[in-house]
Amino acid sequence: MDLMNTAMDFLVARFGPMGPFYAIGALGLLLVGGTIPFLLQKMTAPVDRLKAQSGPHPKAPEEKEQPKLRFQDRGPNLDKFAAFLEPQDQETYSATRLKLIQAGYRSQHAVRTMHFAQFALAIGFLIVGVLVALIRMDSMNLQSTLMTILVPGAVGYYLPIYWVERRRQTRQQNLTEGFPDALDLMLVCIEAGQSLDQSIQRVATEIRPGYPDLSEEFEIVASEMKAGKDRVNVLRDMAERAGSQDISAFVTVLIQSANFGTSISEALRVYAAEMRDKRVMRAEEKANKLPTKLTLGTMMFTLPPLLIILIGPSIYNIYLTLTAGK
Repeated sequence: MDLMNTAMDFLVARFGPMGPFYAIGALGLLLVGGTIPFLLQKMTAPVDRLKAQSGPHPKAPEEKEQPKLRFQDRGPNLDKFAAFLEPQDQETYSATRLKLIQAGYRSQHAVRTMHFAQFALAIGFLIVGVLVALIRMDSMNLQSTLMTILVPGAVGYYLPIYWVERRRQTRQQNLTEGFPDALDLMLVCIEAGQSLDQSIQRVATEIRPGYPDLSEEFEIVASEMKAGKDRVNVLRDMAERAGSQDISAFVTVLIQSANFGTSISEALRVYAAEMRDKRVMRAEEKANKLPTKLTLGTMMFTLPPLLIILIGPSIYNIYLTLTAGK
């Protein structure tokens, strides 16, 4: 603390009252200037280096350009900052990517966009903190000035992380709440004679108004099955994307039913009954927690007025008796 006060006095004596802000601005410019080379540096893929060394291949006159089967991402403005905005560790990148998928952000550049939002919000909130510190410069010391500048920057940096985590928890709760109804509908479809793929497609269509997140997951499963992907891998991917214990258990039931050759309808009937019982138990659990949560409010808003009504007159009479005795 003494060192900070000494530095503060030196800056004020050398550059005037604005000396500390000049130092903070110079430090910010130095940090930004140091990161610019890393932002502009873009790693070249080995295939691109081989193409550059071998030179361009001229097209034959009769060769025509083949139509593209997929729409390319137009305007990838953050591609040149990929080395800075994306984690270089594959494990960290995969964990962040999984959290974003579980929150409903399936874009190819979701990780890059999230880190860019963290960087942009941190810089923006930091600038706001500097402006507030400049306005209140006369009534603030060095410690409060640094807190005013750095705390908004930290809030801006962690705000996207908090937003993604809240979206992830909300989406998992929506999937858990809608899964028993979807399971009952799937059981009806299978008992009516439809296959598992057809029942999943029908469930995805029917539950869309009530549970859009769960409908989207079932649509992805149906599309991947139509594309020829292995059913076991498709179901496991669904459990990983959802992040719900109920859906993971459902996937395990289907995989075991396929491996042991048992009837899918019987397995679904038993599991659907368990899901209904589990939903009732969750509702009873919330109902049992309610009196405990209301206890604090009852004590805060009911007990003090009651004590004032009961004890207040007695305290007032004691006060009057003591005053009269004096």
